[in-house]
Amino acid sequence: MNIVAIILARGGSKGLPNKNILNFCGKPLIAWTINNCLDAGIRSVWVSSDSDEILQIASEYGAKKIKRPDNISGDFASSESAWLHAINIIELKLDQEIDWVIAPQVTSPIRDAKDIMNGISIAKQGEFDSIFSCSPVEDLFFWESDKKGVLNSINYDWRNRKRRQDINNKYIENGSFYVFKSEIIKKYNNRFGDKIGKVDMDFWKMFEIDTKDDFKLCEAIMKEFINK
Repeated sequence: MNIVAIILARGGSKGLPNKNILNFCGKPLIAWTINNCLDAGIRSVWVSSDSDEILQIASEYGAKKIKRPDNISGDFASSESAWLHAINIIELKLDQEIDWVIAPQVTSPIRDAKDIMNGISIAKQGEFDSIFSCSPVEDLFFWESDKKGVLNSINYDWRNRKRRQDINNKYIENGSFYVFKSEIIKKYNNRFGDKIGKVDMDFWKMFEIDTKDDFKLCEAIMKEFINK
């Protein structure tokens, strides 16, 4: 089974400039994701970026480089377009079709190699064609405000509130990583296919970095739960 990891890391970031290569707990943020993939036993780890600086740092930590074109590097470019571009490049270089893609997110560094290993194990069972990482949650009730400012419950009926033990399991798609067959994204231009599975992660691994406060929070979690 040919498994590759494709890590997307654009150079531009409005919320937190250069966030993909900021020093996070002693090394560039992107290094944690590269190390996770390598430690999970993935031999073919690639970073796709429009930034030469990011690609150089990625190379220093053991990843192979893919220079992403500007037309799929902007704010409105989809992750799918970058994954497809990377898949085409990798298959040409390896002269071999990719079976499964592991697609971790740099800005979700709160994970272990074992989380990715769990995703690979589920993929190898053959039941699913696409898998997402998630955080199981309890008592998660969503409300939304309409145009008039009136609040309405979304995923439960507040008039008939169930007991905790009677509520169905809920999962947050935490975005830490995705696992999908190469043929699925080629066919649907989507990371999800017809048979979707999940990888459960600890709830505290659901946090991701978009702002300075996120960065500080994730550093604190990393130091307390993982590096410790």
